[in-house]
Amino acid sequence: QVQLVESGGGLVQAGGSLRLSCAASGRTFSNYGMGWFRQAPGKEREFVAAISRSGAYYADSVKGRFTISRDNAKNTVYLQMNSLKPEDTAVYYCAATPLAGVTGTTALYTYWGQGTQVTVSS
Repeated sequence: QVQLVESGGGLVQAGGSLRLSCAASGRTFSNYGMGWFRQAPGKEREFVAAISRSGAYYADSVKGRFTISRDNAKNTVYLQMNSLKPEDTAVYYCAATPLAGVTGTTALYTYWGQGTQVTVSS
């Protein structure tokens, strides 16, 4: 069982930056692939970024602006978001998958956090 708690969301102007954190419980955190997803009002949840032992993977919409990283000693995964745009506004969710490789497929993630709101003003 893995429990995930996101933090770091907030209101920021376009062009600004935020860093999201996701703290995970459990002693096997390093065995899980971790991902960030987001859901805007009226839209489906979409993949943002993922990281595992095999590397990192990004959605085209955030590539070059967002960076995912993890600190296995702290059981935490981060999402550094730079050059934010109004279209990045959404609830951001952290998720964990037992798969060894990186994946952007929502259905392959077993555990989810409660989400943190990110609002980017124009």
